[in-house]
Amino acid sequence: MSSTPRHRRSMWPLIALLAVSLAPVIFALLAYYVPSLGLRPDGSSNYGQLIDPQRPMPKAAQLALTDAQGQTYDLQTMKGQWLLISADQAACPETCVRKLFILRNSHASQGKEVERLNRIWFVLDDDSVPPVLETSYQGTIVLRADPTQLAQWLAPGATNPVAALEKGMWIVDPLGNLMMEFPDDSEPERVRDDIRTLLKNSHIG
Repeated sequence: MSSTPRHRRSMWPLIALLAVSLAPVIFALLAYYVPSLGLRPDGSSNYGQLIDPQRPMPKAAQLALTDAQGQTYDLQTMKGQWLLISADQAACPETCVRKLFILRNSHASQGKEVERLNRIWFVLDDDSVPPVLETSYQGTIVLRADPTQLAQWLAPGATNPVAALEKGMWIVDPLGNLMMEFPDDSEPERVRDDIRTLLKNSHIG
């Protein structure tokens, strides 16, 4: 009978040690996923604009997609990886090529973390993608999307969905949350560094 209280008392140091160990992890998760709590530091060092509140990935019924073979595609299957996203028309003018270049090079420069990332280019019309783009940006997943549906996720409230989508690049976290946006004239090195910081500080995906 007398051994039970001593056993219980002996557990408290272990519980305290566990609480101290988990506290930073819990704090970081709350700061990242619940920005309304105000736990993020005021002096943010990120270059891209954090999306607050984060917007969850749409389901197939909300965003109809087809892949390069014309088969339907469910974006939900991409959960589990960080996604680097751009959108433009198939002809892909210079600004479009620049976005594809920035995201491809940002992806390739992540070293051993490269497998945690995927690149998606949403094509906003039914025209053919020039073969030179398919060759130069091999590894980019090309999906055709209705711009009005896509803009409801990436650029809600846009009066001109195509124009709004052509102006940005986005990052989606492995839980499927749209969480950061860059303008199309972003500095490539700073986009790369933001992605590197996200991968370094995140243990998901």
